[in-house]
Amino acid sequence: MHFAYPLPWWLAMVIAAAIAAVTYVEYWRPLAPLTPLQRVALAVCRASVLAILVLFLLRPIVLAPPETARDAVVPVLIDKSRSMRLLDADGQARFARALSLLNGSLLPALNKTFTPEIYSIGDRLEPAVLARIEPDGRKSDLKGALTAVRDRYRGQPIAGIVLLTDGSDTGQRPSDASSDLPADVPSGSPPVFAVGFGSPENLRDHEVTGITAGEQRLDQATIDLRVSAMASGFGRAPFVLRLLADGREIDTRRVVPAADGAPIEELFTVAPDATVPTVYTAEIPPDRSEAIAENNARSVLVNPAGRRRRLLMIEGVPGFEHSFMRRALALDPDLEVDDVGRKGKNVEGQDTFFVQAAPARTAALTHGFPARREDLYAYDGLILADVEGDLLTRAQLAMTADFVSERGGGLLVVGGRSFASRGLAGTPVEEALPVALTDRRDAGVRPTASLDRRSVNQLVLTAEGEGHPAMRIGDTPADTRRLWAALPSLAFASPVGGPRPGSSVLAVMTAQTGGVFPVVAVQRYGRGRSMTFSGEATWRWKMMLPSADRSFELFWRHAARWLAGAAPDPVSISLPENPAAGDDVSVEVDVRDAAFVPVADAVVEATVTSPGGEARPLKLRRMAAVGRYAADLHLDEAGLYRVSADAHGPNAPLGAAARWSYAGAVDREFVDARLNEAWLRRVARTTGGRYVRPAEAGKIAGWLRESPPQQADRRRRDLWHEPWAFVAIVALLSAEWILRRRWGLR
Repeated sequence: MHFAYPLPWWLAMVIAAAIAAVTYVEYWRPLAPLTPLQRVALAVCRASVLAILVLFLLRPIVLAPPETARDAVVPVLIDKSRSMRLLDADGQARFARALSLLNGSLLPALNKTFTPEIYSIGDRLEPAVLARIEPDGRKSDLKGALTAVRDRYRGQPIAGIVLLTDGSDTGQRPSDASSDLPADVPSGSPPVFAVGFGSPENLRDHEVTGITAGEQRLDQATIDLRVSAMASGFGRAPFVLRLLADGREIDTRRVVPAADGAPIEELFTVAPDATVPTVYTAEIPPDRSEAIAENNARSVLVNPAGRRRRLLMIEGVPGFEHSFMRRALALDPDLEVDDVGRKGKNVEGQDTFFVQAAPARTAALTHGFPARREDLYAYDGLILADVEGDLLTRAQLAMTADFVSERGGGLLVVGGRSFASRGLAGTPVEEALPVALTDRRDAGVRPTASLDRRSVNQLVLTAEGEGHPAMRIGDTPADTRRLWAALPSLAFASPVGGPRPGSSVLAVMTAQTGGVFPVVAVQRYGRGRSMTFSGEATWRWKMMLPSADRSFELFWRHAARWLAGAAPDPVSISLPENPAAGDDVSVEVDVRDAAFVPVADAVVEATVTSPGGEARPLKLRRMAAVGRYAADLHLDEAGLYRVSADAHGPNAPLGAAARWSYAGAVDREFVDARLNEAWLRRVARTTGGRYVRPAEAGKIAGWLRESPPQQADRRRRDLWHEPWAFVAIVALLSAEWILRRRWGLR
């Protein structure tokens, strides 16, 4: 026994002495004569009552006696997801084999010693009756089920958990799942005795394993779709791979695997509608002999292009190169280009500029570079062409770096003056660039065999450059390599330093001295992107090739689109990628003002439109991060969802945004639907349980009997509210009162 509110020894002695003193004074001079024995009896009754009351105020606690095995609970969890329908469990469906095992041997053995309680695992953990369970769950949240069992039986004796499943945990998104043990097994879980159903070997199956959409290219607004597929159990037999746009077939290919089970990669170039979202689906017509048909298709959503992107071009000096670039960018109907060129100095020694911009933005560019963040941050991309360090103030250079890192804009630096010693080297802008400008001792690029055969000043793509959206001037990778190889050589390239960690060199060039320098390099910097082009005279690509060749304009337009296309708006919406029907997802809205400062007191109204066309409001809540708002959204059905948000500040509207999401792009229940023995073994080993196949499931009851029941919390019992405690106090008070009346006391 121990006390919840223990007292120090000296205080306990003081209280005991006080009780003795009160009792002694009470019966020191009684009103009626008492014998010594009578006086002792009354004093004992009074002292006992006072002592018991003091003890109860200290809250005495005793540990409960150990439970018997019969009192221990064994939760039995059976997976009822759709993957349990597969017919690879000893000639039966996985779910039918699990039911047969439960009813035939496992439950009768557990009933002899324990108290089994049945639950089903689908979207959630639910109490179940075996006769009424059907394998129709849209997902199997195994980790969530183990966590729910742990919480449900906290403080109760539990011998262990029996888990009957194929080990496919589809309750959490694959991108969020972790392979380490803490993510797989909830902390404090009772021992798990897992029984695996299905075959761990590759099934006879065709599967589309992935489909991804690249960034939009400017040539007729095309994008690349990369499709991955695999065929198991069919050898090298060819199969058909089809591509559909919103359910309409647009391309069909006959592919031949290199070997049985070997991955296949196919590249499709498509032209989505620029005004509405398009769902592209890659599918393999099902074969009658394959085990699973549900994984023969995957989809990807391509969002509409959205608004026109704004670019600001700052020219330090006039030149042919800038004029050709400006005309190439002006050909893109989805780009708005404002140009500021330095002409010279006036009589007062101040720089003068020639401004070509939209009327609403001309006033902010009168003195060259925008003076306010709001004016600069109205653009999505910034081009610095032959800009020397003295053209911009230190504050403007710092604002340029913030434009990339904080606003999320794109920065392109071109022209030899920008890379010269009097250019941007040593300024705040240098930190945002993908190559070093200060230290140029080693460019960090080594020549390759292909470079040795090239002429001097000839631009050569790197392996990363061949697939980058900014460099894709051909319809296919082969066309891109051919077109770049046919371009005339440049005049020269400014020597720059090596690439920064995390950057990518897309093209290099051999100088007359034999050195190899990066000419085109890119990187992510904060929320934005940056790019450097250190070559000179790309106008040669326009003037020295046939007039029908579009390589020059496509390259600069692709580069501008890649830089500016990812720039966020002041109000932006974030949604998880590839959710499934039935998922609960989080919608996040980021609200900033014109200077891209987070707004804490904005009024944000959000609406979601379901695939059926019904619009309903979303209840947003403020998050810990300033300017961030979130709402929970349940995706009731498969299809397209549109989330829109409108934000207002204290004095003016802040902006609006809309985002599309497609639920049901992939059926996660049938992604690699083999028995996942590795996960089940890991869970069993980590919790102190065992993993077995169905033939050995009869051993589980014996293993449970060998270990004592587990308790999340040790049970304690308070004595003060036990019935005998109140009986004792009443009995002592009654005995004292009766004796006092009998012996003549009041």
